[in-house]
Amino acid sequence: MPRCHFSSRFSVSSCLLAAALVLSSIQAFGADERGTIPTLRVGMQPRAQTYASEATIEAVRQATVAAQVQGRVLEVRVDAGARVRQGDVLMRIDTREADQAVAGAAANVAAAQARLVDARANLERSRSLKARNFISAAGLDQAQAAFDAAAAQHKAAEAGRAQVDASRGFATVTAPLGGVVAQRLTEVGEMAQPGRPLFVLYAPGGLRAVADVPQSRLAELGRGGLKARLEFPESGRWLDAVAVSVLPSADPRTHTARVRVSLPADASGVVPGMAVRVHFVLGDAPRLAIPAAAVLRRGELTGVYVAGGEGGFSLRQLRVGSPLPDGAVEVLAGLAGGETIALDPVRAGLSVSQDGRPSPKAR
Repeated sequence: MPRCHFSSRFSVSSCLLAAALVLSSIQAFGADERGTIPTLRVGMQPRAQTYASEATIEAVRQATVAAQVQGRVLEVRVDAGARVRQGDVLMRIDTREADQAVAGAAANVAAAQARLVDARANLERSRSLKARNFISAAGLDQAQAAFDAAAAQHKAAEAGRAQVDASRGFATVTAPLGGVVAQRLTEVGEMAQPGRPLFVLYAPGGLRAVADVPQSRLAELGRGGLKARLEFPESGRWLDAVAVSVLPSADPRTHTARVRVSLPADASGVVPGMAVRVHFVLGDAPRLAIPAAAVLRRGELTGVYVAGGEGGFSLRQLRVGSPLPDGAVEVLAGLAGGETIALDPVRAGLSVSQDGRPSPKAR
């Protein structure tokens, strides 16, 4: 608006003329702006009827690597987040105790070997004496039994040595599968005990969402060819499920059944432990839905701009439901089929303000 100085009658007239021109320009701009706002005529349409359930992402192939021998951790080669291949060394444990066990097993093998050699020689002498009738058959049988016992002891000693050799090999902890290290559960210098978890690994190529569904829904979810979509509420991302399988058992305490929903192989940015909402598609039902971009959210107010009979817009408060699998928003109350809404609520609100009248309150 131009700044005027009322020094004369002519200057007052000039200022009034300039103000009128500016006001007419603003009103014309508002009318043009309203005319270019995209609108949509809403109506009931068949849309997918879904059942939503909270779920957790887990890996299809996951392994908890535990210690198999006792000893102090000498070296840790990987940390959480590292990618490893099957057979890669993850950790080394002190082998001094295992080395002593191997030495003891080797000594037992040597002693058993000596007893076996002596029993074989004794058996050969007994056979020679029996052939010349210097000993009885019972004496030969005793020599044979002593030889068989020595041979069995020798085999047992060999098996014991192989066992301690294998135990010593467990001091070098390797990856049982190729994938990503999700957790590292020990540090250098700590004491490893048999059965104590050391690492958690998973293969990122296969992920699934696991949901616990009430038994009242099993009849709907147990049908073949069930489809589902996965929603990540924090990011607004949606993914189509590859497969859905209902486990044939229920928890007797919670009376729920576990459902596994497989994710696509290219689900980047998804890791085990993430929360996800699974929408099971049960069929089609008529619903009143509008695009999510048309919904105006201001604090506790949720509404849309509805086109009026004079070409303007008025703000209408709505009650909306959960997001639909196609990204639209279901309208539960506040809007009827056949009405026209603005697809750009920001521009619609500006057009109401530029009309020169205060914006109507939500009703």
